[in-house]
Amino acid sequence: MSEFLLGAAAFVVLTVAVGMLRVLRGPGDAERLMAAQLLGTGGVAALLLLGVASGVGSTLDVALTLALLAAFAGFAFVKAQATAEQEDQPDQQGGRQEEQP
Repeated sequence: MSEFLLGAAAFVVLTVAVGMLRVLRGPGDAERLMAAQLLGTGGVAALLLLGVASGVGSTLDVALTLALLAAFAGFAFVKAQATAEQEDQPDQQGGRQEEQP
């Protein structure tokens, strides 16, 4: 059974490596974030498979921590995009807001 789990983990790592190309060559920020989320999910899956195959419980903790960090990265991206869109919007008088010294 552990050979099958190790093979599945190797397959997941291989697909994650292919997904890394999308992160490096993504056309836009949203596509790059989605590819990074895919990498995080694949990393969690590989760690969970390796942890179960090897019987080392600490890899499960590392996998759950990686999943939590991936969720926070997604939230931070959405927050940054919303902030950037608000700064690009003109004020209600038709002009851009200027910073006061």
